[in-house]
Amino acid sequence: MSQVKFYLGEDIPLELHKVRVVQKLHLVPIERRLDAIKEAGFNTFRLSTLDVYLDMLTDSGTNAMSDNQVASMLQADDAYAGSQSFIKLQKAVEDVLGKKYLLPVHQGRAAENVICRAFIKKGDIIPTNYHFTTVLAHVLENGGKIEELLHDHALVLHSDHPFKGNMDIEKLEACIQKHGVDKIPFIRMEASTNLIGGQPFSMSNLMDVRRVADKYGIMLVLDASLLGENAYLIQQREEQWKENSMADIIKMMTGLADLVYFSARKLSSSRGGGICTNRKDLYGKMEALIPLFEGFLTYGGISVREIEAMAVGLRETLDETMISQSPSFIKYLVESLDKLGIPVVTPPGVLGAHVDAMAFCPHIPQTEYPAGALAAAFYLISGIRGMERGTISSVRDENGDEILADVELLRLAVPRRVFTLSQVKYVIDRLAWLYENRDMIGGLKFVYEPPVLRFFMGGLEPTSDWPEKLMIKFRKDFGESL
Repeated sequence: MSQVKFYLGEDIPLELHKVRVVQKLHLVPIERRLDAIKEAGFNTFRLSTLDVYLDMLTDSGTNAMSDNQVASMLQADDAYAGSQSFIKLQKAVEDVLGKKYLLPVHQGRAAENVICRAFIKKGDIIPTNYHFTTVLAHVLENGGKIEELLHDHALVLHSDHPFKGNMDIEKLEACIQKHGVDKIPFIRMEASTNLIGGQPFSMSNLMDVRRVADKYGIMLVLDASLLGENAYLIQQREEQWKENSMADIIKMMTGLADLVYFSARKLSSSRGGGICTNRKDLYGKMEALIPLFEGFLTYGGISVREIEAMAVGLRETLDETMISQSPSFIKYLVESLDKLGIPVVTPPGVLGAHVDAMAFCPHIPQTEYPAGALAAAFYLISGIRGMERGTISSVRDENGDEILADVELLRLAVPRRVFTLSQVKYVIDRLAWLYENRDMIGGLKFVYEPPVLRFFMGGLEPTSDWPEKLMIKFRKDFGESL
């Protein structure tokens, strides 16, 4: 997409879509927000949308569908088996992702479940450019372990390195030499690394990983949930791919992988997921798990209406004006916050803006969950629901001790075609106020902790009365304003 230049000199993202359906939002008073976050156990996942103004929790299932996607849902073939809607999806996967065999699943973590059950045995090691929370849970559930093979620059949060999601090839070689080929069923690459700021990998890095995989005869698995955005940033940042189309870049990326899986909630702005491959032997190892855990092979637990929308959405991933919208808004948000001195992950990645909670709240020890505390504080003073990506999203070891996260981030997701520029400016304004009052934010402690994926359901409470004091300061500065 050509850059749009403004005569008056502003550098702002320009929407290449128009709003045709709207949903009412709720900006409730701060007193209600304090009650709401208490009722939610200071866990933003447990908030009701009636108490949320801007929902920046995730981009999973929250991207706006296109008019063509919605229209396609009215012509779905709702047969239990042999649905023609599935045939359309199968053709879209082959055309866009270049993979012949498709197994439908109800969402991305269902794909992880099937892949891990099919290929991981006890004691196996999964090298990856970084884990995702549900990936880690499924690998551990099946007796395996994750090894994160990041370049050192990946955890330097404020930098200009364009591809922090790259895998360190020397570390990959060392990992294989240490554990042996028999202990490594596959290498996993995530596009893009969700937990360290939505950072992409480069095409050259993926090619290098492929060469190592071929050298040792190891399968390469690609998590393609944010494939479109990673491909877009390759086009923008990797010199040798700047003249290539999105279609070319995506086909090259998926062509380097033996197995591709995705969450359609992210990749195609619909709901569902899939596993695809050109290898019949890999398909055969997973096929029987679909009827067992998901549904029949031509619906996989997905509504056929969503299957129709998924097929259209996959093809729309090739539209640069569509796929660039979220990264351009994220870039505007990140660069605006950075100019104000607010610590954010740079360069701008995909999925959302990521605030460095340990730099924002250096006075909060990591054992008191600074990213979770910042998420709760930001909701309290703005009505904006972000998501903790830090130690709350981590796990405990076998002794019950915290495994502290590499980073503590407040993620502010920017789903495709959902927010307006004025809403993004509201995010910037409220975060700027909170940064000036950051010393008032205190820590959190668990009062209810599920054994698995605790960040979804866990309950916490503040270590002091800091939320009440923060509310009083807000009222002093803003008066009766919301």
